[in-house]
Amino acid sequence: MKLLEDMILRYGEVRPGNVLKVDSFLNHRIDVKLVEKLGEELYEAFKNDKITKVLTIESSGIAIAMMTALKFGVPMVFAKKRKTINLSDDVYTAPVHSYTNNRDYEVMVSKDYIGKDDVILIVDDFLANGCALRGLIDIAHRAGATVAGAGIAIEKGFQGGGDVLRAEGLKIVSLAIIERMSDDSLEFRR
Repeated sequence: MKLLEDMILRYGEVRPGNVLKVDSFLNHRIDVKLVEKLGEELYEAFKNDKITKVLTIESSGIAIAMMTALKFGVPMVFAKKRKTINLSDDVYTAPVHSYTNNRDYEVMVSKDYIGKDDVILIVDDFLANGCALRGLIDIAHRAGATVAGAGIAIEKGFQGGGDVLRAEGLKIVSLAIIERMSDDSLEFRR
């Protein structure tokens, strides 16, 4: 998606360690019009898949997932990274590793919010090694739900997670795929 690529080139910050900082427009301060367009693109890509829920992980995927769910007219559910006192013990859990935070999380979704009749679209801001996506797929499958695919804003194609999951049969639509990234530049996949 050219608009997203242009925003990355203009406002994104490439940091050492293959980190791309996009918090000035995507996941800290949010350009609402951009995120609305991301939701529209993901809707177009999955509109024939009978989506009943959009699933993401807190927190930076929520805005994109919400706009996508709005376009589908379905609920958005997010996996929590921390157990709170108002979350029951009746949850699906999965371990995930955050590349950006270099931290492991046990994410959880209440069993009340996804089930066997759901067709899930997983949405997230980044796809790097695929750990977060695998965790959400695991949660959806344990709920008996069908995973239609994943909609990703920015994929770090050079890290291979998306390629492996595609080879396993998962439909992944990434709106911008970074093919190469060094400490001071990046190149998109064409």
